[in-house]
Amino acid sequence: MQIRAARWEHEAEAIGDALARAFHDDPVIRWLLPEEKGTAAMFVALARHIHAVTDVAGDLAGVAVWDPPGHRPDEDSAVPGLIAAMGDRVSYGITLDETMARHRPEQPHWYLAQVGTVPELQGTGVGSALMREGLARCDGPVYLESSKESNVPFYERYGFQVTERFTLPDGPPVWGMWRPAP
Repeated sequence: MQIRAARWEHEAEAIGDALARAFHDDPVIRWLLPEEKGTAAMFVALARHIHAVTDVAGDLAGVAVWDPPGHRPDEDSAVPGLIAAMGDRVSYGITLDETMARHRPEQPHWYLAQVGTVPELQGTGVGSALMREGLARCDGPVYLESSKESNVPFYERYGFQVTERFTLPDGPPVWGMWRPAP
């Protein structure tokens, strides 16, 4: 499976669609946007303006979104897209961001924001290919939040360990996971 950098000028909409499809049944995304409307546009704004690196598997079979240590998001650029995508649910996005920020480790680390495979290709190795490629670039520890307990074993295969379980306000649980530096 070929992993490559996203080509935003040609495939922004397709990247958003792939992530929305991959996360169609995700408890955190459904808490954030229960109607699914705006999910693809939200993922585009996040990946394009908030996060640093977007990897794409094959012909958009899956997407992984990463931040290197010390990354600072371009929040001003993201706000219009997030408001357009989320409407009155943008306050949930702020709550999500603030809650997760309180649980992230203070020491410098890579952050895996999202990794997802389109539903029809889940279980075929796309997610594993994205993980191997992304982790190969990580020269230090890595942190992620798993929004599904059923995904915890997948991340454990790559050396992640659950560091805590926390719950979003009036929302689902989340598992913070840490992978030490290689």
